[in-house]
Amino acid sequence: MKVLIIFLSTLLLFTINSCDKQHSDSSSNETTFENLHGQSGVVDEDSKPHILQIAINSPDHSTLVAGVQAAELENVLVNPGPLTVFAPTNAGFDKLPEGALDDLLKPENKNKLARIITSHAAPGTFDLELLKDGSKLYMATGQYLDVEVKDGDTYVDGVKILGSVDASNGIVHVIDEVFLFAAE
Repeated sequence: MKVLIIFLSTLLLFTINSCDKQHSDSSSNETTFENLHGQSGVVDEDSKPHILQIAINSPDHSTLVAGVQAAELENVLVNPGPLTVFAPTNAGFDKLPEGALDDLLKPENKNKLARIITSHAAPGTFDLELLKDGSKLYMATGQYLDVEVKDGDTYVDGVKILGSVDASNGIVHVIDEVFLFAAE
């Protein structure tokens, strides 16, 4: 019981300090991690970055970050997880039909956008060693993606994993296409 009280007290102090830092940094209009709200706005520069921090700090994922923010999914990507996220690059979003991204970013399409973004996440941490040829990966939206390994490269639903980054709450696999099966 005593350990629980100490833990909760420490957590409360950490939260208060983080909120003070967030408030003092929020004068900038720049889209940064510090300007986000809720749990996703907690700043911890000493720990390993979580999935949202990795995306925000990647210039190749600014479109994904804009989508996450428009769908209000920031707090999902900072939860303890673990999560495996297949993160489409800006080039992947550029492959969408003309006008599709602008349409998805409209407020009236928030739920559709959230479902598409969520279809890029799987509960659990699946590094490349766990993504075995012929297996199926269960995604957060209920679909299964086929995993294929050929010539030393791993493909999920036919999309090649270009690289992987470990996060404090899971793993990010970089891909250059957007999964649209959840849009239906």
